[in-house]
Amino acid sequence: MITEEHVLACIDGSAVTGSVCDYAAWYAKKLNLAVGLLHVSDVAASVRRDLSGAIGINSRQSLLDELSKLDEQRAKVVNSYSNALVQDAKSHIQSNFAGVTVCIYQRRGKLLPAIEHFQAKNRAIVMGRRGEDHKNSRINIGSQIETVARASNVPVLICSEKFKEPQSYMVAFDGSKTAIKAIRMLAESNLLQGLQGHIVMIGHDNEASKKSLIEAITRLRTASFSVESHHLPQLDAVNGLLSFQLENNIDIIVVGAYGRSKLQHLFLGSTTTEIIASTLSPVILVR
Repeated sequence: MITEEHVLACIDGSAVTGSVCDYAAWYAKKLNLAVGLLHVSDVAASVRRDLSGAIGINSRQSLLDELSKLDEQRAKVVNSYSNALVQDAKSHIQSNFAGVTVCIYQRRGKLLPAIEHFQAKNRAIVMGRRGEDHKNSRINIGSQIETVARASNVPVLICSEKFKEPQSYMVAFDGSKTAIKAIRMLAESNLLQGLQGHIVMIGHDNEASKKSLIEAITRLRTASFSVESHHLPQLDAVNGLLSFQLENNIDIIVVGAYGRSKLQHLFLGSTTTEIIASTLSPVILVR
């Protein structure tokens, strides 16, 4: 059985929904894939306390009936909102990206299980940097991003600002397994083919790292990518990478994501999270 792959766009109706749709459609068009629009509704039922005691059983039953009616009404409103959201998103993509097929998926529950349900189809996942629950914060990256990125075996593209078709990219390279995997992914994909590329390594001034950087640039050039390598002396990886991005007008960043465990992240922080939170440009995470 052949499974048709797609780029899964996770939308929630927040201010970044348009950006998510556009970058997902761009990604899908570059790889000749469909877009899967996913909206997940998490509808909590009313808290059903034991209403016996001070009031009679008849009164308690009446109140429980009222709560059930409220639950049904809330579910209907949520369903109507979800239907309108995915239909508007589909129309937006079809109006701006001719020829891109759009599939609609609506599910109840939590985001990660919904994404994992489509694991066999997912070629990439696109998410907004700020979800509906963080729409007023430019720093908070959204509570779901790290959870999804750590669980995903495909690239996760994080975006926030209005879509701009990428003309250049940079790979944040440190010689780690995740960074090498990111290089391999690029070399085997048409996603960034034809764009001006830069592999940027901060610090790591040792022979092993230098050799790894040479191997990375060779691999991409062998795959016909136009790419340059840069070994910068700055000690602070995040500031060094973001300064390079601004100075060279880089449109999209590729990062080998969350190489440390969650426990190490707790004590040492995460370069991945800092980069996502500090740039307005889209970031592709490769786990």
